[in-house]
Amino acid sequence: MILVLLLFAGLAALTPLLTKLLSTRVFYVIAALPAAAFVFTLTQTGTVLAGGAATETVEWIPQLGIALSFRVDTLAWLLALVVTGVGALVLIYCARYFSPREPALGRFAALLLAFAGTMYGLVTADDIYIMFMFWEITSVLSYLLIGHYTDRKESRGAALQALLVTTFGGLAMLVGVVLLTVDAGTSSIARLVSDPPPGSALVTTSILLILVGALSKSALVPFHFWLPAAMAAPTPVSAYLHAAAMVKAGIYLIARLAPGFADTPGWTPLLVSLGVWTMLLGAWRSLRQNDLKLLLAYGTVSQLGFLTVVVGFGTRDAALAGATLLLAHALFKATLFLVVGIVDHDEGTRDLREISGLGRRRPLLAATALIAVASMAGIPPLLGFVAKEAVLTAFLEAGAGGAPWGWVALVGVTVGSVLTVAYSARFFYGAFATKPAPASVSGGSGVAGVHGQSPQTLTPEPPATHSEPEHKPDQLILIAPIILTIATIAGGFAAAPISHALETYADTVPGGGDYHLALWHGLEPALGISALIIAAGLALFGLRKPVARLQKKVPPLIDASRTYWQIVRGVDQLAARVTLTAQKGGLPQYIGTILLVFVLCLGAATALNRTWPTEFVAWDYPAQVFVAAAMAVAAVMAARATHRLAAVLLVGATGFGLVVLFAFHGAPDLALTQALVESVTIVVFVLVLRRLPVKIAQHNAPVRKGWRILIGTLVGVTMGLVALIALGARQAPGLGEELARLAVDVGHGKNVVNVMLVDIRAWDTMNELSVLIVVATGVASLIFVTGRNFTVPRLRESRKRRSGGQRTRLVDDPHTTTSTDDPDSRQHSWLLGGKTLSPENRSLILEVLVRLIFHPAIVVSIFLLFAGHNAPGGGFAAGILAGLALIARYLAGGRYEIGETLPIGPGVILGAGMLLATGTAVGSLFFGGEILQSAYFEADVPILGHISFGTSTIFDIGVYLVVIGVVLDILRALGGEVDRQQAEDDVDAAPDDHSVVADEAETRGRVASRSTSGGGAE
Repeated sequence: MILVLLLFAGLAALTPLLTKLLSTRVFYVIAALPAAAFVFTLTQTGTVLAGGAATETVEWIPQLGIALSFRVDTLAWLLALVVTGVGALVLIYCARYFSPREPALGRFAALLLAFAGTMYGLVTADDIYIMFMFWEITSVLSYLLIGHYTDRKESRGAALQALLVTTFGGLAMLVGVVLLTVDAGTSSIARLVSDPPPGSALVTTSILLILVGALSKSALVPFHFWLPAAMAAPTPVSAYLHAAAMVKAGIYLIARLAPGFADTPGWTPLLVSLGVWTMLLGAWRSLRQNDLKLLLAYGTVSQLGFLTVVVGFGTRDAALAGATLLLAHALFKATLFLVVGIVDHDEGTRDLREISGLGRRRPLLAATALIAVASMAGIPPLLGFVAKEAVLTAFLEAGAGGAPWGWVALVGVTVGSVLTVAYSARFFYGAFATKPAPASVSGGSGVAGVHGQSPQTLTPEPPATHSEPEHKPDQLILIAPIILTIATIAGGFAAAPISHALETYADTVPGGGDYHLALWHGLEPALGISALIIAAGLALFGLRKPVARLQKKVPPLIDASRTYWQIVRGVDQLAARVTLTAQKGGLPQYIGTILLVFVLCLGAATALNRTWPTEFVAWDYPAQVFVAAAMAVAAVMAARATHRLAAVLLVGATGFGLVVLFAFHGAPDLALTQALVESVTIVVFVLVLRRLPVKIAQHNAPVRKGWRILIGTLVGVTMGLVALIALGARQAPGLGEELARLAVDVGHGKNVVNVMLVDIRAWDTMNELSVLIVVATGVASLIFVTGRNFTVPRLRESRKRRSGGQRTRLVDDPHTTTSTDDPDSRQHSWLLGGKTLSPENRSLILEVLVRLIFHPAIVVSIFLLFAGHNAPGGGFAAGILAGLALIARYLAGGRYEIGETLPIGPGVILGAGMLLATGTAVGSLFFGGEILQSAYFEADVPILGHISFGTSTIFDIGVYLVVIGVVLDILRALGGEVDRQQAEDDVDAAPDDHSVVADEAETRGRVASRSTSGGGAE
């Protein structure tokens, strides 16, 4: 099972590439995987029918008792067959449904395949936390699939609505899962159900919270409104996610928990009442729809309510009926959605008022739809009839046995089934019957507005393929609907084998009963009720015009959709008001508010402290006093500085004072790293300051100086008191000696700091690497306004220069003309990029100095990298030193010098570093170890002596590359891109000057488009 999931993930990742090669034929290729998973699930039938379960477990987080645990019992087997079988057929359908020019076809195919794999993982997961992970992934994937047409507002709105509703339920469910597993002491679903914790208020609360997640996922009242809106998705998505897969997740979870928790207080009243309400509401609104897809959507809402009542009722016979109905619903509803897609292609509309005579033109399509509709209405001899007979019998017996909720369920599903027959007949008549010529139908698409939404909110997908409406699928598109229809017919006649298979699940539900599925049980009450339902439903369809007039007169008492949008607008308005109140005044007020809250919270905790140090040490050695005084003076002067550069240098002085303190305290590693970081920070600040006024508060004088002084003083005093209390609060001995021992014995290194970073606390380092990459990306995104290039600017004409061609060169100064035929330009250059600088910005001494120190700096950085395990250094410090060397080349040679020094994009370096770090982290799993478990090689080598090389060194190399990539990305953004923008600004300021460029056409085009490409990278 784990291998199947890995195959789904791997093939989904390759699908966009395969789509470029195969176009729509890629769907046939990827359909093979869910088909293979379907066959694999069938091979487990023997174990399942014998009452056993196929299991597979890999330990993941043993400290929390969480494992990658998967289990296929009867219920999981049924759902896995539905998910993989219907998934394979829908993918085959997509190959004929979509045009080769469908936008984002590769992404769509990958997401749909990934969704199939995720659903397979959800229904087979035995660990409830693993199941929850798949649960939330389905929400994200459904968001992306519903919003496939990204250029349409209604698609994006429907996708966001589905995501918000289902994730809200998921958060409530997560709280319930945590409460339940903590109380039960296990996260295994099988153990939770077979041996549930004793009934208590905590268990009841947790189960009800889990049910909130199930109800929101399966679109029950009051969460039902997201499903009809999701019809903005392509029809294959509706057929799979909203008929056979995703919406079944909530039903599956209820059915999974019912054997152990059906007697929980509130379980039966909640599920029966909400289920009946949803069934009636969905069916009633389905009768109002003129769009075939919306008609099926509200019908799906109704059927989900029906399923909830049955699987949640909590008796053995109801569980058997619910499992059968779940299978029947997946077959007939997926068929009907696929049929709607074909109708949409053929007719160019889904408005049933505009379609006429399609049954004569497409008899095979009409026959396929008729069988599916008949199964949905519960007409023999189809599987839907078998399931509905079982449902009615289960509720009749429960009511006769003294269960009042049995009568409520029976009456509710009977009335709901009458409406189901009516909208089923309306669907078939509207899609395939020959009708009189319709009157003019306004709106074209015939979408009936949903309460609280304008018709545009649910505008159906464009005819055919959104980008190519003339696309007409061939007859092979009927393969998937016909196969599903054959399964519906066969299911009715194979009622006995299906009963034998599903009874192994039903028998786990307490409550007794000995009902068996059969196509014919003789003349019994359930058969009479079924006959009455069919007759009443057809009569209701015959009276459809009076019913329509009645529906128009009945106002909606509660409109969940309108309530949702009101809540969303209310949240937006509240956020805007809070932002306007709390975040006006600019950066000084933001910082002042943050610091004031910090002082109030931490200061209050400090004031309430009762454990103050009993002794006070002013200093460890006199030099501390002078260093601290120098840092204090620099801080005060930085606060009073009027020039930005002076303020930056003074702030840097406080950082270098900390370097001295680290060195005096015997922490050379920290001192080295702090010095390098401080140097890079000063350079970055200087790069930013180039685009700011020279003087601080040059345009706006500072206000409320007294408040700023007061807040600053309070922050300083608070931090001082916190440090004093923290230093005097130690009670246990320090860990210094133990860490030193672990560094040598476990980490094979003498540098405790570096061993901590790459071995003992490598998880923290992994997170910090991710943060660094995010920071670099964020900085670059702020500078590259309209688009990012993944390379660094280079001297494109350098090859022509070496060939002696006559040409001019792009210069950063627009007033400077430089040509390669100038004798001065042919002189030896210490830095290749230096020639692009204007004479007043160029320093030959600096170029010589940088050229001389660059390579030694790189060598020293490599030495620090490999020596850091036993001496001061390490990947972080080494990477910063290499970054400083690159910064020096930029400062001396300009933005083109970086590209000539390191002609590799920062993204490649960042990716390579992260790949090395994460690859080292997970590599140990392939050798039977744990994540981030280190391995070492030790040997005595002639000349070199004893060497020790471990995987932690590879990890450190990844850190080294990430740091270099971050520096390069920031340098490219704050350095090179700012230079380019400044050059264009200078051209704007002096358009008549005689600036000469290497490629005049290219530069003229770039300057001419500066109003729209101000942030583009070269």
